Amino acid sequence: MAPSRLEQTILLVDQDHDFLAWATKRLEAKGVRVLRCDDAEKAIKVVEKSQVDLVITDIQIGAFDGLELISRIRGINANALVVLTAGAPTTTQIIEATRRGARDVLRKESLPFELRPVVESALQLAEQRRSADDTVPNVPTVDGRIKMIGISRPLQDVFKLVGRVAQTDAPVLITGESGTGKELIASAVHEYSPRRKNEMVAINCGAIPENLLESELFGHEKGAFTGAVAKRAGRFEHCDGGTLFLDEIGDMPLSVQVKLLRVLQEGTFSRVGSNETLKSDVRILAATNKDLANEVAEGNFREDLYYRLNVVEINLPPLRKRPEDIPLLAEFFLQRLARKYGLARIRLSGEAVESLQKHPWPGNVRELENTMARSCALASTDLLLPEDIPFARSPFSQQQKLKSHFIGLLDAAPPSGNALEWIQSEIAAHVLENCSGDFKESARQLGATPAAVRKVLSSRNSVDDTSA
Repeated sequence: MAPSRLEQTILLVDQDHDFLAWATKRLEAKGVRVLRCDDAEKAIKVVEKSQVDLVITDIQIGAFDGLELISRIRGINANALVVLTAGAPTTTQIIEATRRGARDVLRKESLPFELRPVVESALQLAEQRRSADDTVPNVPTVDGRIKMIGISRPLQDVFKLVGRVAQTDAPVLITGESGTGKELIASAVHEYSPRRKNEMVAINCGAIPENLLESELFGHEKGAFTGAVAKRAGRFEHCDGGTLFLDEIGDMPLSVQVKLLRVLQEGTFSRVGSNETLKSDVRILAATNKDLANEVAEGNFREDLYYRLNVVEINLPPLRKRPEDIPLLAEFFLQRLARKYGLARIRLSGEAVESLQKHPWPGNVRELENTMARSCALASTDLLLPEDIPFARSPFSQQQKLKSHFIGLLDAAPPSGNALEWIQSEIAAHVLENCSGDFKESARQLGATPAAVRKVLSSRNSVDDTSA
């Protein structure tokens, strides 16, 4: 007898019968029916015969894998929600699963904590969608791969967002500190998009002089300026039908921002020195380590362009916020270096891993890669100990930065009121900014408590209000 539609149905697919029993017991509730099977082919038959609201499937399930099962389920029942589970899902698996329509990807070891809340959220959504038509198309398979490594939840959330946004043509703004891998994420968005057969062109807006950046992007006519000895097509023409990645977009001059805005609004532009209107079908991806909202407030970036670029924002977490990824990244860099230079395999001791995880990594993944390269070059044995890892010493340390900032404050004219309180609040604000708004880390560096830092900053706001 078919279940009442007041009842919701969950299908569990896993070869591990103990897991099936555990999950069934955990998920069974009033108004919820739990079905289970241990094979992909059986799962397809269940979905064909039953109105399944949610499928929770392992990546390894017999005849074909869980990724293929996602596509087949979505083909049979576009309203069915799918959650993929895996022991240690790779970057590619997370992005690919999301692209094929998976609602979430969970690590097996996290299921005791995450399974119930994820299922409750999915069933609530399924209830809302019962009467609506789901027009999400099946997503084609892609064979691309990217070297973005991490098992941390923040980074896996980034991979899922990449999988969702890749299928659209929406502009994407990729934010994060220097060295976090913003260009890798841009490459992933392009590689998993329908535009992947065409070119992705990357350009660093901060590395090209203002008088040349406009020509680099839009091209120029012969004689348009000194040195323009021939007509030249710009990047927008070169990657028509593809993707243009604008790195360090925050450094783009205002004069060039106006022309970029026109392309985003109308899809048209003109070469430098020409009145001819050209068209280009280009998807824009942009990246910055600046706070563009703050740049807008200070008049350094156009507000209308900011909103055009920031349709979808992907924020990359700094390496210090995902310490569980550090051993994987370090091992990856060591193996790649060994292969490149024909070296014996170098391993990390447990103490070395702990030392790596305690380091703040102001240069993020790029700094970790360089540190592993130095370690390989200087290693005397095949096992790295903490003392074998030469951490970079910044020529301008945090203490030196604070000293320089303090000297600058002495030269400035403080607002009326308590000058000492003002200096304290300015230094606290400076440290907080360097710590990306992390009160706990700011307090550690200042030798205070997070509550004390907040109190000092609140007094700063009151001083600012008074001076205004």
